Amino acid sequence: MKLKKTYPGINIQFPISQLILEGKKTIETRTYPIPKKYLGQELLMIETPGKAGSFKARAVAIIKFSKCYKYKSKSEFYADSKKHRVNPDSPWAWKDKSKWGWIITHIDLLDRPIELKKEKGIVFTKEIDLYR
Repeated sequence: MKLKKTYPGINIQFPISQLILEGKKTIETRTYPIPKKYLGQELLMIETPGKAGSFKARAVAIIKFSKCYKYKSKSEFYADSKKHRVNPDSPWAWKDKSKWGWIITHIDLLDRPIELKKEKGIVFTKEIDLYR
């Protein structure tokens, strides 16, 4: 018997998503802090194709973030490159906006990617049904 559970989701673009799935990226970076209600909560990681992927948006894992913090400077941001895997040539490089680091504390890969049929939204999606 399969259990149905509903999750909020977070979109993470390919190929950076693959670094998270492989355990090579332990900090997700954004230009805003994670909403407090999502800290420590299971989120459905939605891998979006971006410019490099040749697939439709799909659920690939359950992910949790334990905390987030604001980088005080560009140099502090790049000092953490081994954890967030963003370099100055990356599309996600430090620009004019400040950067936040979201610490990934849990990643549980789904048995197989699940293509999503509904609109995914830009940042967070709500109430995605997942059969596990």
